Amino acid sequence: MTMAPDAVTRAAARLDEAERERKQIRMLSLEHPAMDMADAYAIQKAWVDMKVAAGATIRGHKIGLTSRAMQNALEIDMPDSGVLFDDMFFADGGDVPTHRFIATRIEAELAFVLKKPLSGPNCTLFDVINATDFCTPALEILDTRILRVDPQTHKTRTVFDTIADNAANAGIVLGGRPFRPMDTDMRWVGAIVMRNGVIEETGLAAGVLNHPATGVAWLANRLAEHGGRLEAGQVVLAGSFIRPIEARFGDTFHADYGPWGGVSCHFA
Repeated sequence: MTMAPDAVTRAAARLDEAERERKQIRMLSLEHPAMDMADAYAIQKAWVDMKVAAGATIRGHKIGLTSRAMQNALEIDMPDSGVLFDDMFFADGGDVPTHRFIATRIEAELAFVLKKPLSGPNCTLFDVINATDFCTPALEILDTRILRVDPQTHKTRTVFDTIADNAANAGIVLGGRPFRPMDTDMRWVGAIVMRNGVIEETGLAAGVLNHPATGVAWLANRLAEHGGRLEAGQVVLAGSFIRPIEARFGDTFHADYGPWGGVSCHFA
């Protein structure tokens, strides 16, 4: 780490205030040019700890930056991760309160619900499948508490900014047709994503590291480096296989997963 503990705490507090006030802050990477991945996850953890101290409950994790295109764009070779809290879960077919967020976007993913703890090191795709109770279609709601482009320098947000910002995590909608991980080849699970009845994106789950369970194994191994693990009952969003779609007030989204069901929400 390059940042002092008090600087980490201040950055986390700024993110927390930005979320509450719905006002984006300047990129942390501009204020801390030497900031690295360890700093970014330290800020995320400090923010998570603030939320838990305020009464939030951790219900799982999300994995991001799983596609080759996104990794190449950010010049990285690994995913990132964030934490899912109890107030981030919205009902399938229900309303999402637009006023709660700043700049929302939607992604289509598969969610893994664990039936037993999962830990590294050396966690594999097969360990993930054995530890999974069921999978289900899901929509992830993204938001950003940090500006994407700095108006003064015109520099764009870095992966360290995104990680610190809880991996741009904001919400999740779980679908209503769960399936067992061994019942299908999950690489071929696909989604047709519509906004207001218009197809915006399509994709296959193979775009997530060739198999969505691979990302869950990566997360279990990353958490093990810091003495953590995935717990039974937790939900893990495995990573998007479409590009993010802007979500505006009044928009209705529906992701059709064919034989694996569907999931939808309305931004009210």
